[in-house]
Amino acid sequence: MVIDLRRCTGCHTCSVACKSENSVPLGVWRMWVKQIEKGKYPIVSKSFLPLMCNNCEHPICVTVCPTRASYKRGDGIVIIDPHRCIGCRYCMSACPYDARFINPLVPIVQKCDWCLHRIDAGLKPACEEICPTGAIILGDLNDHQSEISKLIITNPVEVIKPEMRTGPHVFYIGADRDAIEARGGAPWISE
Repeated sequence: MVIDLRRCTGCHTCSVACKSENSVPLGVWRMWVKQIEKGKYPIVSKSFLPLMCNNCEHPICVTVCPTRASYKRGDGIVIIDPHRCIGCRYCMSACPYDARFINPLVPIVQKCDWCLHRIDAGLKPACEEICPTGAIILGDLNDHQSEISKLIITNPVEVIKPEMRTGPHVFYIGADRDAIEARGGAPWISE
């Protein structure tokens, strides 16, 4: 996935569409938009950073799951089997991106899976389909003719927390370093 922050206006349409598409209850999020303000009045700017599961190449969350509920599909998407998850939260603790949460309605861990049900049906993830500026692009990095491959080849991209060596698969174009480094992870985690 590529998120082109040159196009992102911070409208939160992606996170609202995600909640609606995946029946995510109040108080938790599969994806959210981190927002920071910089400067001093009257010269102030805002930066936005949509955050979600990075569906990593080397997902730590998968290695710590005692029931093997978390696993990586052949296409690289990390998913959680709701029938195996016991809600132990090991994967939540291991995830360096604060991308997992306990669903308060069913005591299991959930996260963004890039709308797997939509992808399997040949559709775009809800966040990508609804984004009014086209800032979210999902695609096949192995297809060098795909839009995502062309964006990554022609633009400098960065990932969050590369030092964790998880191989995150969410690439940002035009990310504000201050937004990436600012404290404050998922909205349900108190600092």
